[in-house]
Amino acid sequence: MIFISHRGNLSGKNPEMENTPEYISKALELGYDVEIDVWYHDDAFYLGHDEPDTECPLWLLNNEKIWVHAKNLPAIQKCIEASTPNFFWHQNDDYTLTNLGLIWTYPGKDLTNKSIAVLPEASEYSLELLSSAYGICSDEIEKYRMSL
Repeated sequence: MIFISHRGNLSGKNPEMENTPEYISKALELGYDVEIDVWYHDDAFYLGHDEPDTECPLWLLNNEKIWVHAKNLPAIQKCIEASTPNFFWHQNDDYTLTNLGLIWTYPGKDLTNKSIAVLPEASEYSLELLSSAYGICSDEIEKYRMSL
């Protein structure tokens, strides 16, 4: 089981700090993988959920514990070209495949042993069902690591 901090969050949403290098680094230091939102714009990578916001340090994109949610087509292209270890694109899909062949699974949808259960706090998964998934991505990831 891998535990993925959603945008650097550990114990709930923190919109002011999410997707910032310092916040992401803290989650990494605590042993979590981290999902980040990445845009490619004006010949550079940027962090940000709704739009390019903060320039993204390249070390994040080369870190195997980072899960890059590419937010636009140029970001997908550049992730492919750069052989970024973990990346995917999705909008509101029930399921999407990551470049590693794992199933990024929307809240409340069926899970498999290859699923990353995304934001399980927004669904009614039992802990038993969650424990059968490959991983969990959550704003409350500390709670899940303590429970599973």
